[in-house]
Amino acid sequence: MNDEGRFGQYGGSFIPEILYSSQQQLLKAYREAMADTSFVQQVKSEMQHFSGRPTPLTYCANLTQKIGGAQIYLKREDLNHSGAHKMNNVIGQGLLAKRMGKTRVIAETGAGQHGVASALVAARLGLECVVYMGAHDIERQYPNVFWMKQLGATVVPVSTGAATLKDALDEALRDWSSSYEDTHYLIGTSCGCAPYPEMVAGFQSVIGEEVKEQSIQQFGKHPDRIYACVGGGSNACGIFLPFVDTQTELVGVEAGGRSNDPGEHAMRFNTDQARFGIAQGFATRFLQDDEGQLQPTHSISAGLDYVGVSPILADLEEQGKVRMTSANDIEVIEAFKLLTRNEGIIPALESSHAVAGGLKEAATMSPDEHLVINISGRGDKDIFNIAKALNDEPFTEFLHSYLKEGAAQ
Repeated sequence: MNDEGRFGQYGGSFIPEILYSSQQQLLKAYREAMADTSFVQQVKSEMQHFSGRPTPLTYCANLTQKIGGAQIYLKREDLNHSGAHKMNNVIGQGLLAKRMGKTRVIAETGAGQHGVASALVAARLGLECVVYMGAHDIERQYPNVFWMKQLGATVVPVSTGAATLKDALDEALRDWSSSYEDTHYLIGTSCGCAPYPEMVAGFQSVIGEEVKEQSIQQFGKHPDRIYACVGGGSNACGIFLPFVDTQTELVGVEAGGRSNDPGEHAMRFNTDQARFGIAQGFATRFLQDDEGQLQPTHSISAGLDYVGVSPILADLEEQGKVRMTSANDIEVIEAFKLLTRNEGIIPALESSHAVAGGLKEAATMSPDEHLVINISGRGDKDIFNIAKALNDEPFTEFLHSYLKEGAAQ
């Protein structure tokens, strides 16, 4: 980003005056910390010894043979501690908050993975943790809510608006406005005011840096294409940025949802329903109506239904350095089943969008080409949504029986 925190026309800091000094304090602390080799080494050490990095680059021999075309590899962020890429950023920001003398962290979450990661690191570092989560997302992702509470975090349901990620972010900003003296706002995606987009993307870039080394070791060159799902954009930024301006094609896969109608998807690209706007502290492409009001969204995955997108990705797409496509809910479930049954890997529904996009295009590529799909998280958290999508009656019967037995006791 430039000195004003912008990426082309996107980004910046559009915040209330009360937050200005806190934002400037964070910007200064972040710059100083990243110039301190001991801090950088501390972050790397925690990523290795607490989170379990590096994560593997896994070859999918069965899918490669089944689909034909390119050689298919998966970057296994699902094997991080907490089961998702979110831990990379949370470790960095948690250590930064501790360095700044903060005693409390707040976070917003959609799918719940960032909330769990924030609660894990807060417990490890001795920080109070409050997580804001849309009431609708809580219903879809309650297993993650359960674990946040067990880790000592306070989970605050947000019932305003559509009761999803956008609304949780709004509430977290309100909290930060009144608690900034002792609180660090631990944003989970590469959005928000400066320095958050750069900071989150920077901590997440460990994903792409590892792929650079692993691809050379495993097949002697960098990937021809890389696929990542795109909600706010943290996992996509993490795997894409180290490959910008290289020969590797970078492909983002958005939530195509149920249809192209307003409120039925979460596509910020390849649609006339999204355009430049300013909200939630930064400028980017937002889904808006004719009057500039933010639109409701839908995705089968709770983590991809954000109304905006990282200013970094908006700028890269505008420059032609990232190509955006989408996968609808039906394609996502089919991709989930393909990967699960053929490779024994259970992806999150968010990651299944990237799987859908990658597998669709793999067949059009040649056998001497290699593609990497970022598996940003594992599917344990999605068991209820997946069972519902698959119309698994035995699972429904099990839940009814279990709840009935619990009530009887």
